This record gives sequence, C-alpha cells and structure tokens, in this order.
Amino acid sequence: MDRLILQKAASYCAYQERTQDEVRQRLKKWNVWGDEADELIAELISMNYLSEERFAKTYAGGKFRIKNWGRMKIRQELNRRGLSQYSIEKGMGEIEDKAYLEGLKTLLEKKRILLLKTENDPFKLKQKLVRFALGKGYESELVWRLVEELLA
Repeated sequence: MDRLILQKAASYCAYQERTQDEVRQRLKKWNVWGDEADELIAELISMNYLSEERFAKTYAGGKFRIKNWGRMKIRQELNRRGLSQYSIEKGMGEIEDKAYLEGLKTLLEKKRILLLKTENDPFKLKQKLVRFALGKGYESELVWRLVEELLA
C-alpha cells in the first residue's frame, strides 16, 4: 500500500465527512483500483478517518438545520449515497421530533408571509405552501395538517 496515497486519502477524509463511495471515486481519479483501493479504505476506517455512521449523522443534522430538508429527502439522499440502513437510521436519529415540527412550522410561516404579497386566492396559497414543503422532503400528512392549522 502506497503511504503517499494513504496520506492523501486521509487528508481528503479529514477535510469533511465522506462516504466509502466518495473515497473510492477519488481513489479511481488517483489511479488506485480494486484490492489496493479496498485496502486503503479499510485502513482509513481503522484509523477513524472514514465512518459511514458519522457521515450520516453529520449529513442529516446539517441538511435539516441549514437547508431545512425534511426526513424523506434526507433519507433518499443517504440511500442514494449507498449508506447502510443501520447508518441511515443513526443519522435520522439526529433529528428530534419537536425540532422537526417546529422547523416545518417556521418554514411554512415564512413562506406564507412571502406568498401573501402576491397570492390572494386562499386555495392557490394552500397549494403553493403544500408543494413547497413536499419539495423540501416533508411527509404529506404532516404538511397538510400544519398548513390547515396555519391557514385556519
């Protein structure tokens, strides 16, 4: 195993949390394939530079707090990145139910205030609010319930 490549990969992982797939893609760019790539990834895991569980927690928490994404969108993205179900569940555990509900309420309220400047039809307003929240990855039954409460 090439120590220089290991060092490069370690600093790649130290910069921000990565998935094994992301590291594997980077190793391919550095012309490291097959068993050598697997060996390097195993070494990075043993040195604690690479952790799918840690990635999932950081990713889920960040996307919820910063981007205001809902659980469905976060879970879908973690799945797309090839994480195990166990890691995904650990990541989703970072989002507390109370904070999730408050976050969605705040998001809908801000959007409602914005939309009221241009939208007079209550039916269209409701549709736009629901579409917005669904696009952010929130669950439809929760969105509909909160929109009904907000516009009541």
